[in-house]
Formats: sequence, C-alpha cells, structure tokens
Amino acid sequence: MPFDLVLRNARLPERGPEPVDIGVLEGRIAAIGARLGPALRSEDAQGRLVLPGFVDSHIHLDKSCILDRCTAEGALSEAIAEVARLKRDFSEDDVYARAEATLVKAILQGTMRIRTHVEIDPRIGLRSFQALKRLQRDYAWAVDLELCVFPQEGLLNDPGTEELLVEACEAGAELIGGCPYTDSDPVAHVDRIFAIAGRFDLDIDFHLDFDLDPSWMHLDAVIAATERTGWAGRVAVGHVTKLSALPPDALTAIGNRLAAVGIAVTVLPATDLFLMGRKQDHNVPRGVAPAHRLAELGVTCSLATNNVLNPFTPFGDGSLNRIANLYANVAQLGRKAEMLCCLDMVTASAARLMRCADYGIDIGKAADFVIMDATDSAYAVAEIAQPLMGFKRGIQTFERAAARLIRP
Repeated sequence: MPFDLVLRNARLPERGPEPVDIGVLEGRIAAIGARLGPALRSEDAQGRLVLPGFVDSHIHLDKSCILDRCTAEGALSEAIAEVARLKRDFSEDDVYARAEATLVKAILQGTMRIRTHVEIDPRIGLRSFQALKRLQRDYAWAVDLELCVFPQEGLLNDPGTEELLVEACEAGAELIGGCPYTDSDPVAHVDRIFAIAGRFDLDIDFHLDFDLDPSWMHLDAVIAATERTGWAGRVAVGHVTKLSALPPDALTAIGNRLAAVGIAVTVLPATDLFLMGRKQDHNVPRGVAPAHRLAELGVTCSLATNNVLNPFTPFGDGSLNRIANLYANVAQLGRKAEMLCCLDMVTASAARLMRCADYGIDIGKAADFVIMDATDSAYAVAEIAQPLMGFKRGIQTFERAAARLIRP
C-alpha cells in the first residue's frame, strides 16, 4: 500500500547527519527512514531542515491590525485604554477580517498551532469570540487554533464581565485567562478565574506581573491557587517582566517554585521590549524575562508573538523564527546550544505548554511539518531562515520559493 505522501531527503538533526524520508498515511506519520517506498505524492526537501511546525502559545488575533486607527502609542496603560476605546466599535466581521489577515501571515511563516487570547467584557461582548470561533472552523485545515477568553480590563471592577466569560466558556472556549494587574482586587481576580476554570475543567493562561518592580508579585497568588486547586501542569503565565529585574538567586528561587508547582511561562519579547522601561531616558532596561534560565531550572517556557500592528506592538510579520532570533539577541545568546533552546521555545516546548500530545516528527504523530531554507537548526535561528513549504496533517498548506541570485 503506497503512502499518501512521502517527504524525501528531509534533514532531521535528532536522527543523524543523513537526510531521511518521512512517510504519511491518513494524516499521521507512518514511517521515517531511508528510501521509503512508493507514494501517491512525493516532495523533495533537498536535504533541508524539517521542523514539526511552529507553535504560537500567546497571540491576540482579535485586536491585531488596528494601528491605522490608533492615536496613542507608548505605555501599557495607554495601549489598554486605546483598545478599550476602539473595541466598542468592533463588529464581528471586522474582527474576523483583521484576525484572518494575521492568521494567514502566521500560517505562511510555518505556524501550525496557536493559542489566541480573546477579550471578553461588556464593551465588546462576545463579538470577538464569535468571530474567532468562525475563523477556527474556517482554517482548521491549516492550523489548530484554541481560544483563551479573558478580561483585559479587570473582572471584579467590571460588572457584567464574569457573566460573559461564563457564557463564552459554555459556548466552547478552550481556556480561560486572567489579567489581575488591571483589577481593583488582583488576588480575588485570580481566585475567580481558578473557580471558573474548575467549573468548566479548563486550563488557565494569565497575563501577569507586567512591570519592572520586583518588590511584589501577583505570581505568588497564582502559585498558591495552583497548589490549592491541584491545577499543576494546567497553568501558564505570560509576560512576567518583573522577573527580568531579579538578581540571579531570587530568580532561581522563583524558577524552582514554578517548576515544582507546574506553572509554565510565556515570554513575549517584541511587546515587552516595546512597552517596558519607558519612564527611563537612558540605560533603558530590556524588560524581557529570562526564559532560557527558567528552562534550565525545569520550567516549561515558550516565546510567542503577543500582538501585531497595534498599540501594544506596532510591528510584526507572524514569524516565530524571527521572535526566537529577537530573544537570542536580547538575552545575548550566541552559542549553538543556546540557539537551539530558542528554537525549542517556539516549537517543542511551546507545544508542551499547550499540552499538544500529538506534536513532533515521530511515528504516530500528526503529520505537521515545515521545510526551512536551512540545513542546521541553530543557523536557522541565527539567520532567520524562511519556511519554504508546510504540511498540516499531510496536506500542503503553503509554499514559498527559495531566494535565487540571478547573476549577469
């Protein structure tokens, strides 16, 4: 029986220096080896690096591509206020169109699994949620999209928000998130999010500790609630820029606590660089949490996009490889093992954070893979190699021609 697809001459560094073939049957990897047999379709990777698709564990599709509508740009509080003003006028079709434009960019950059945060409150209602549910269905052939509903502007201080969050959970949201630093009672905010998660058996993903004052942290409340509820392995926190301001011993202590209780961390370098340290006019701090150091302590860590073309991040092309390279620059990581760590945090480690059981290039896993214009994993990050072709469950989703110099 022929394979549905064989990707020939694929470079898989973990399987040695020689290229191999990847055989696909019914959307899953059925064989990996040299010179596999016949197939209904064959593609030649020509010895290029093949990765199991990029994983974006934290993006905001609902408020992407609004830069042309914005009048403010700068501090975090200004960005939140600007989106609060604008989203009152978001229609479902408007959210869909902007989110689709960003999603297509991500797919073309080799991203195959995404967790998008969706704002829920009385100003936007469920319009963004409904738009992204449609997008989720319409692009299921190319990307696994999960929706994390959350209250960007607080919960206890924003009457009607909790009821809307519950309604979204009843309508099929895959996760619930929180944003305690915008609430009048951050600890109670954390507790209410855990209560809703328990009611619907959902994982949790918080926006957390998004400033540079390490003298206090809402992370303590999240750790305590995780231990109390038995939600170990089901909680992630994003940003945590306070961790960038800690001395090594204090960071190690927190990293050990996070690893012990099973809380994952997502660092968002593009946004964190843009928003942090704006009160300083010289020697501006980077404000990017040291994910690689937390990973060394056993914390599951990812790097992700966060925002694209809005007041939180007025740039972005959907490339997670570019985010990995940006983080390597910021964290001053140049050794091969360090580059590989950065790549891991936008692939396998990000998949672990999202609890993707069928991720990876191995027999029985989903046939999701991307051919990179590179032959070495570390150099793929160093050179921001471009993805040339992608397959989702064995079906091709995009292609891009490799650059070619035309000599006179």
